[in-house]
Amino acid sequence: MKITKVTPWLLLAKAAYDFGRQGEYIFVQIDTDQGLTGWGEVTTTHPVANRAVCAVLQQMNPLLEGENPFHIEKLWHKIFRRFTYMGSRGAATNAISGIDIALWDIRGKAMNQPVYELLGGPVRENIALYTHPDPNIGPDEAKRQAREIADSGHRGMKFDPYPGNKEEANGYLSGGMTYQGEAEANEITAAMREGAGPDMELLIDAHGRFDVPTTVRLARSVEKYNIHWWEEPVPVESTQALKNVRDQVDIPISVGERLYTRWEFTDVLEQNLADFLEPDVTWTGGISELKKISTMAEAYYVPIAPHDASGPINVLAGAHVMMTVPNFYKLETARHRLSAYDQFIQTPLDVRNGNLHMPDTPGLGIEMNYDFLIANADPQFCGEI
Repeated sequence: MKITKVTPWLLLAKAAYDFGRQGEYIFVQIDTDQGLTGWGEVTTTHPVANRAVCAVLQQMNPLLEGENPFHIEKLWHKIFRRFTYMGSRGAATNAISGIDIALWDIRGKAMNQPVYELLGGPVRENIALYTHPDPNIGPDEAKRQAREIADSGHRGMKFDPYPGNKEEANGYLSGGMTYQGEAEANEITAAMREGAGPDMELLIDAHGRFDVPTTVRLARSVEKYNIHWWEEPVPVESTQALKNVRDQVDIPISVGERLYTRWEFTDVLEQNLADFLEPDVTWTGGISELKKISTMAEAYYVPIAPHDASGPINVLAGAHVMMTVPNFYKLETARHRLSAYDQFIQTPLDVRNGNLHMPDTPGLGIEMNYDFLIANADPQFCGEI
């Protein structure tokens, strides 16, 4: 079997995206000379970054055409090493991730096995999820949505209660938060706890927005609400800043969605900088790399909780790996109802009582709705229309 073509699909699926914000998706299609097609995904960020990733993916054809899609490890390194002189993170690992996921999909289809069976087989029956309420809501709505999420069977819920700073609109991070903003965030957090009840694991995402003293102040002010983790407390570039925070707060720390490949997780594990790791399967290097990072973390007894909250392939690719990972906590989803994904795929994801039940069909276990892709694609980045 040989690879014949790599096609990025940039989907302008705003009408389908009912998760509280508009968005774009990048899907990756890999075709073979035996008629098998694999699908991958890249978690989207900003329209400029999305088009840069798609342009990189289009340049993969000369590298991959004629290659055996079963040689996943070889092809991963073939791509990765082409970027080491310009920086092997960001767009490079985004592209690798989408391709790697699609290659595992092809392998599973060719061998008539779900991907998780090819990774060593399941160690659990289904995948526990954590999810989100809508962003930018007040205390009353926070309380209502938290109760709704608890009633759905989910036992983990993540939110960012902190108001934005004006200067952040220009990409500048002052690192601070006003005392008024802190008070508003505490009120929302209290409402989340009241609505969700005492058994809900509340996860706060700081989105790497704060400097060290601000992070310490904010973390200490929400400790009384029994916060399960404090995510990305400081910008990801400085492990020293992360260490400073870790030395001063008692809330468990979670990091990893913006760390790329096993090499960037090494310092976090060796320096004991986090209690949970959150690699994103569509950013950090795909299914192959997520499995390796998870095994590294297992040796340190650190749980893995993938940041997989974009499209349906993002969720499923992470879930296939987590089916085989002993040190798994929960998998992220954008909302507790995933019906917005139904237009993308031929068979809806099976979420019941806060758990994702995995398909036992070959590969990733889903097929894309080709008609929907064609109707919503950017003409510059899509298959034949």
